[in-house]
Order: sequence, then C-alpha cells, then structure tokens
Amino acid sequence: MEKELSASALRVQQYLAQRGERFEVKEFADSTRTAQEAADSIGCSVAQIAKSLVFEDRNSGELVLVIASGSNRVDTGKIADATDCRLKQAKANMVKPKTGYAIGGIPPVGHNEPLKTFLDEDLKRFNTIWAAAGTPFAVFQLTPASLEKLTCGQWLDLRLVS
Repeated sequence: MEKELSASALRVQQYLAQRGERFEVKEFADSTRTAQEAADSIGCSVAQIAKSLVFEDRNSGELVLVIASGSNRVDTGKIADATDCRLKQAKANMVKPKTGYAIGGIPPVGHNEPLKTFLDEDLKRFNTIWAAAGTPFAVFQLTPASLEKLTCGQWLDLRLVS
C-alpha cells in the first residue's frame, strides 16, 4: 500500500492536477532538500534537479523565484543585466508566508502569491527534470516546456561562471 502524501506535497499534487497536469508527486524516505540529495534519491544527475531559490528584488521588495539547474550557482549580476531585478537573498521569514512552503521544499508552482520567475536555460538540455514538491522529501518529474508553461517563467543564462 502506498503511503499518503504529506499535506504540503498533496497541495502541490492537487495544484498540478487542477491544471490538467499528470505529474506524480513522490515522497522519499531520504531527504531531497539539496540538489545532490535529490539526485541521489531519484537516481538522476544533479544537473536535472530544478532547484527553487527565492530572492528579494531590491527595487520592488517583492520575492522572485529563480529555478536553476542543480549543478549551477546563480549569477544575480546576469539576471540584473537581463532584467530590471536587482536580487538579494530573501529573508526566511518572508519566504514561507508568500510561497506557502518552507525553504528546502519550495516547489516551482502552487505558491500563496504569484512570483516573478526566472528559469535557468541549462535545464533545456534535458528531456526530463525534477523539482521540489512542497517538502524536503518530495519531488515531481516534468519537462522544461512544462516548467515554462506552469511558471510563466522567463528563460535566462543565469549560471555563474567561475
């Protein structure tokens, strides 16, 4: 018998279903909090993990969601050059009320408030990617095209080159 989804993971599953999406939220016994942990639990490459990072726009004070490949660090300077957003790390006490989820399990969809979203172009390299689904143990598989459709996100080259 399959274990029932936790409340936060179920919320993501219901959000996807309400939009006609057939993606299945899966919860693991092991943590999927970091991109490496998620890749290890799923059995995919770290680069296929679509990690959700929440920033605050210095200009507007609004939260901005950046969905990056798990193997990439985000270059906020590149985002500033391509958009009107000047990003800084969001304070944790702002994140949960606006997204509805705790850091470590923030999904790309189903937030309490709509978030401006930027998508890492590197995710387009893959047929399938994996995203958090509301808890540090839950994920769902999707395609880059579905990610764009669900988030209305803007694709950018946002990878920090060292």
